[in-house]
Amino acid sequence: MKKTVMLKKNYEFKNVLKRGKCYRGKYINIFIQKNYKNINMLGIAVSKKAGKSVTRNRIKRLIREIYRKNEDKINIGNNIIILWNNKNNLEKKSFYKIKEDFEIILKKINLME
Repeated sequence: MKKTVMLKKNYEFKNVLKRGKCYRGKYINIFIQKNYKNINMLGIAVSKKAGKSVTRNRIKRLIREIYRKNEDKINIGNNIIILWNNKNNLEKKSFYKIKEDFEIILKKINLME
């Protein structure tokens, strides 16, 4: 069962980016803030510096799929924003490297069961 709602509004992103804690990985940065609800709220942001729209949308699809596969293991009650690190070129990164980075960050902060 899906326990995630997408963050869409600019003020929601700003709130999490300002008040949430930042955790950095090789390929992605994750901002987390408690929301005290029975759902997780997910936001994904990729800068225009990452490439053209095709590249940015591919990055978003990869991140959404990684999150979907790990959704059952993630503790609920958080606002989560995933930012793509612009220093990385997508062509050199595979799905599995990004997934590994995501899981390492979540295990480090005890957000994953």
